[in-house]
Amino acid sequence: MEDAKSGRFERRFELAATALLAMAAVATSWAAYQGARWHGEQAKASSTSIAARVESTRAADVANRQTQIDVALFTQWVDAFARDETELADFYVKRFRVEFRPAFAAWVATRPRKNPRAPLSPFAMPQYTLAATTQADRLEVKAATFSQRVGNFIQRADDYALAVVLFAASLLFAGISTRLRAPTAQMVVLGLGFTVFLGAVIWIATFPVSLSVSGGESRRHAVPAPAGEVRRRARSVAE
Repeated sequence: MEDAKSGRFERRFELAATALLAMAAVATSWAAYQGARWHGEQAKASSTSIAARVESTRAADVANRQTQIDVALFTQWVDAFARDETELADFYVKRFRVEFRPAFAAWVATRPRKNPRAPLSPFAMPQYTLAATTQADRLEVKAATFSQRVGNFIQRADDYALAVVLFAASLLFAGISTRLRAPTAQMVVLGLGFTVFLGAVIWIATFPVSLSVSGGESRRHAVPAPAGEVRRRARSVAE
């Protein structure tokens, strides 16, 4: 009778240990795959962030050059206007850039020579806006957004790496339990293995998942505009 009970215990124990070994092996592979996937997502987000920041810098440089042109022409106009050289002043006005003209007209309408409260120059007017500056600001926001994603993706990859360690620990407990002879020790060690395994499963169940499927990926990010396109948009206001 005692041998029969011992035999049933051993069969059930071996079945439980085998089940834990199989489930922990699959879970380890899944966690390792997810860790690699999130490192890939981190690399793509980092690349997008860097590209957006580069394009932002280029657009900002274009905006700075356009501002310098506006300042130079406005300075020449002020000089001609102060000398009552109307023809020369009109010459400069006709060569103002399209984006500068609304601000200049609004500033002139404030009668700056007689109105002490008038803005000091057209550049202080709300009408003075540059498309290149707007483009640079938008790209900078995009770069900051993807930079934040990089940190999030790295944390997710690290979490999955820790899950791999936990699943490996449950595999270790399952393997050790099969080498023990005392039933009590076997149950305790196998119980520890199941506890670690179930705790890790519950934990990673709260993690986001990244999958790669045929013809595309489950996660998609916006692709930054090519450098030539950004320069074309930013410089179009100078034409």
